[in-house]
Amino acid sequence: MCVVVRETEQSLAIEKANHAELEEPMDAEAFVKDKIKWLGHASFRIDATGATIYIDPWKLRNPVPADIVCVTHSHFDHLSEEDINLIKRPNTVIIGPADCRASFGEAFKVIEPGKVIAVGEVKIEAVPAYNTDKDFHPKKNNWVGYIIEVDGLRIYHTGDTDVIPEMSSIKADIALVPVGGTYTMTVSQAADAVKKINPAVAVPMHCGDIVGTLDDRKRFQELHKGKVVILDPQR
Repeated sequence: MCVVVRETEQSLAIEKANHAELEEPMDAEAFVKDKIKWLGHASFRIDATGATIYIDPWKLRNPVPADIVCVTHSHFDHLSEEDINLIKRPNTVIIGPADCRASFGEAFKVIEPGKVIAVGEVKIEAVPAYNTDKDFHPKKNNWVGYIIEVDGLRIYHTGDTDVIPEMSSIKADIALVPVGGTYTMTVSQAADAVKKINPAVAVPMHCGDIVGTLDDRKRFQELHKGKVVILDPQR
């Protein structure tokens, strides 16, 4: 993959003219089932056209070389330097808040809420992620969730967050939402969050390791009236 990084502000127009001839995007549900791998906890791999994208890689057992790695915040179960080094290659771009730089050097690109980084044809927008009724993820830390625009779809990984007002203005086809509680949203709060986001497909995460159980995924599916795809963890 030829990696070209461009940094823009959220308000910048997204060069739509260059993509006028693209084919119709894959159906969101089909994309989740075919292209998104849940690696447990908050960790995902997206096998997009021309790019392999990881979000919060942790406890990897079958590492695949990454073109892009997105880190939501600096807690050990989201920023794992050991795991990132397993998938990092000379052209890998690592994106995250300033306190996630670790020893990644020039490969690391700082992002904060409201900022967009484009890597080739992949556009990565950082959005706020924070707690409203607990102190594990303070808003002042500028930790993030991500909207990843790829293959004509917008994939929203919320990061570690509660239900926050900013979700009402987020447009996404696919939402990856925490359901395990304690540090993030509970099952019922996650269902409320997805009402605000209104994606075509929701995928529960952040359960079955450290907090929550895998059964929380089914309870979320029962509460949310829209389409839910339950992925099994693939380390």
